[in-house]
Amino acid sequence: MVEQQIASRSVSDPRILSAMRDVPRHLFIPPPHDQAAYEDCPLPIGNGQTISQPFIVALMTKLLKTRPTDHVLEIGAGCGYQAAVLSVLVRQVTTIERIPAVAELARKNLATLHYDNVEVIDGDGTLGYPLYAPYNGIIITASAPKTPTPLIDQLVENGRLVAPVGSRDLQELVVITKQGEYVTREYHGGVRFVPLIGEHGWGA
Repeated sequence: MVEQQIASRSVSDPRILSAMRDVPRHLFIPPPHDQAAYEDCPLPIGNGQTISQPFIVALMTKLLKTRPTDHVLEIGAGCGYQAAVLSVLVRQVTTIERIPAVAELARKNLATLHYDNVEVIDGDGTLGYPLYAPYNGIIITASAPKTPTPLIDQLVENGRLVAPVGSRDLQELVVITKQGEYVTREYHGGVRFVPLIGEHGWGA
């Protein structure tokens, strides 16, 4: 998976490649879909949610430009796989999931595999989690019609936010960097994610 789908493309950071090798993707995916865990495609995890394809996980992680001392906020815990990859690279990961059953799945997976620097929070991820703010990086793993303002507000100065932004059917991967009262935006191609539901996302 890592050599053919990730390292051969635009992700060359050895820390990210090592994390992608070390985190057992198949253990985050319920059967029978776990049989396809190492193919480069999204897979269902239940409750209408999916795990992102491996290349997109690696790409979004690369775009965050994490450091070992960082605290990262993830919006959309899903099965916990993206959080597990991040947990190998940073000091702390806080991840928010709006669907209680999915949040519990993430907790179970992360606890079973001893990713102890990840905390799963139940709630509306579009509001962020002010208790631990500001964050060095924020990653949104569901598609937003626009970048939620509360999340930008919860970034440190020069912090980065990575998100798929656009319509329900097609989005563009956007990187926002906070610089005082302003933000800069970079665009990194088309993607397709499940919708981000919440006060500052799509309606249920």
